[in-house]
Amino acid sequence: MRAWNRARLLWGYLTRQCRLPALPVEYIVETTARCNLYCPMCPRESHPQPKEDMLDAVFERLVREAGSSAEHMMLIGLGEPLLDPAIFDRIEYCARHNISTLLSTNGTLLDGRAAQRLLSTPLEHLTLSFDGARKESFEFYRKGARFEKVRDNFVRFATLKKEHRSRMQVVVQMVRMEGNAAEVEDFIRFWSAVPGVDQVRIKEDETNLMRPGAGHASSDWKHPCHYLWRGPMYVKHDGRVYPCCQSYMLDGEPVGHLSRDSLVEIWNSPEMERMRRLHAAGRASEIDVCARCCTPIPHPALVAGSLVFHGRTVRRWLPRIERLAYRTRRLLKPPGAAKNSAELVQIERKRG
Repeated sequence: MRAWNRARLLWGYLTRQCRLPALPVEYIVETTARCNLYCPMCPRESHPQPKEDMLDAVFERLVREAGSSAEHMMLIGLGEPLLDPAIFDRIEYCARHNISTLLSTNGTLLDGRAAQRLLSTPLEHLTLSFDGARKESFEFYRKGARFEKVRDNFVRFATLKKEHRSRMQVVVQMVRMEGNAAEVEDFIRFWSAVPGVDQVRIKEDETNLMRPGAGHASSDWKHPCHYLWRGPMYVKHDGRVYPCCQSYMLDGEPVGHLSRDSLVEIWNSPEMERMRRLHAAGRASEIDVCARCCTPIPHPALVAGSLVFHGRTVRRWLPRIERLAYRTRRLLKPPGAAKNSAELVQIERKRG
């Protein structure tokens, strides 16, 4: 069923269909809107969030309706996943529907007990977000977190993962910004030496908060955005659904709501069809959120490849694919304001 779903999405993308006879492969699911930190590069700073978690009814409806086609769910959003009291149950629920899962955590709550519990779940991918190699820069970008505590939490988790011989993929990630750009080598050197860390990733900031002039020019849209044909769609904690995470951050309107609309209705809503039509015609710049988006546009070869293989495989290969794509500069189209940067994304594989 899932392979057939991907095949129909691929055909829809290659033939530029506006109405698709299949559902997304991936979803970003915000199971909580609560967070315990304040970070200048986070959209929470411009989009205040309520202290609320996703209702079980909303989450279970999403998984049930997507269960026969979805392959991967990123249980992340504008909240810290470990603040969600049901996060471990949600990971298990996805696994029962054969959907792989990913979490990204700021590490403040990843103590020994939480680490052991997380390692006992079927979670397949964990991103440890650690924005800096020095105490000063880290605590500037992660206000409310203590450098030493989070670092120790991450080292302990990675070490436990190694000891348990867990197959969970652990990636330590730093978003490169002006205040920490000089720390890249130190960051890579430290985390590459930690047992249990599979990859160290240096990622360019993709928010308009830190790069207000970024966005795509009309000439950038030679290829349509894969989000509209493949996903991931972005599901807010309250059930609102957006074409992608960027569309919410850039104040776009939701294309549906899980309390009243089915996934099929949302995926082929009038607005989704309109966006696909404009993208297919090379007129994506006429869509305000797309024109201001900071996400690179992948070459159709990358999109096709992401629909040939299972979403679990694609997620594991993604860092290596990104690295290759940015080296060639032919497979990813960065936003106009960032084209002259020396290196948009640097991804280093775990050494040894």
